[in-house]
Amino acid sequence: MDKKDLLLYLVTDSGMANGKLEEIVKLAVENGVTMVQLREKELSFNAFCDKALKVKAICDKYNIPLIINDNVDVCLAVNASGVHLGSSDCDISIARQKLGNNKIIGGSCRDIHRAILAEKAGADYLGVGAVFGTSTKLDAKPITLQTLSTIASSVSIPVVAIGGINAENILQLKDSGIAGVAVVSAIIKAENVAIATKDILSLVKNI
Repeated sequence: MDKKDLLLYLVTDSGMANGKLEEIVKLAVENGVTMVQLREKELSFNAFCDKALKVKAICDKYNIPLIINDNVDVCLAVNASGVHLGSSDCDISIARQKLGNNKIIGGSCRDIHRAILAEKAGADYLGVGAVFGTSTKLDAKPITLQTLSTIASSVSIPVVAIGGINAENILQLKDSGIAGVAVVSAIIKAENVAIATKDILSLVKNI
């Protein structure tokens, strides 16, 4: 994978999108989002695949990688670019066996121990947080910026910061060693998705 793909990483939330998910994703990738993760916790396999194919068509048009959250089988079924696995989801090493070496695998972690294990298991990048807390995952406890920096310097794979990141706080992540930021509500819930995406992209380039 190209580290540059992680610069501005959109994680979707259909509940926030009010039925306009594909429209939001299209605006976001047109205006600077470099990777999209489709997160659907409640859908059946077939419904998840149907939605993934619609989002993939948009991502493919703009040559943006589509990452499937937590579901290796959906990733394989729609031929997405890869999968992102939480600490309680499918084991990274098993996912690597199923997906082979040509798919991207991301892993979530919040401490150095898990970060090192994830890298050894075959992760291509790490999502680390929640750096500022978050309303989208109630079990995601905040970590310190020092922990973020320490994790980033302890592994050789790229690290993406996630959790409550928006235009007002993003510059606090400067010099933390991250490759990019993952955002949810700052883009999905924005009144103007295009402007919000451009603003965050401009800021993340400074960190």
